[in-house]
Amino acid sequence: MDLTTQAATSAEPTGFTAWVISVMEALGGPGAGAIVALENLFPPIPSEVILPLAGFAASQGEMTIFSAVLWTTLGSLIGALALYGIGATLGRDRTRAIAAKLPLVKIADIDRTEAWFAKHGVKAVFFGRMIPLFRSFISLPAGVERMRLSTFALFTTLGSLIWNTVFVIAGYLLGESWYLVEQYAGLFSKAVLVLAVLAVIAFVAVRIRNNRREPEAAAEEAPTVQFARISAEAPTEKIHRLR
Repeated sequence: MDLTTQAATSAEPTGFTAWVISVMEALGGPGAGAIVALENLFPPIPSEVILPLAGFAASQGEMTIFSAVLWTTLGSLIGALALYGIGATLGRDRTRAIAAKLPLVKIADIDRTEAWFAKHGVKAVFFGRMIPLFRSFISLPAGVERMRLSTFALFTTLGSLIWNTVFVIAGYLLGESWYLVEQYAGLFSKAVLVLAVLAVIAFVAVRIRNNRREPEAAAEEAPTVQFARISAEAPTEKIHRLR
């Protein structure tokens, strides 16, 4: 019984899931790796489906579990390196120029981000590989900041290896119930997405409030500055009158 028939006993595969199953049936481990590479380049493709399916395929003898982990991790690295290349090609100056044209974004924000990445870049790359949505995007600033390629590749591989191993083994152990991994992981992904949206909303709200306060603060400071100048000039004028 092939993977499509096996998966249909518990959850009828449709659309993207059915396509993933067909690729793994035809190509085995390399097919799983190729799909994971695409997942890195196009984040809407869910790794929460691909990786447990690779484990399920291993449980059905389509590939070994070692092969599933190896190829999916290699796919993660290839996809991440492609995004790193895009970031490196874009470069720091172009990134700053683009950011300067974005509403509510200031060059100071870019400077703080660069300083943060310079200090925590290795940890960001390693742990970012285990966070939905950020798994792909973390490669872009690494490329923009020209993180040492060997360092980037090493910690991308380590982070991806942990993430992929957990999901592949879960799919392997659950067998025909692999889709349960997708369901629970999907909740985690949605929670991360909600937190990211809330963070963006908070950033926008704070920036709008600060932008409104800046003209008011400048208007309040103007009379004080003018008075200070008059006070500073008054003794000089008095001396001139005495002369």
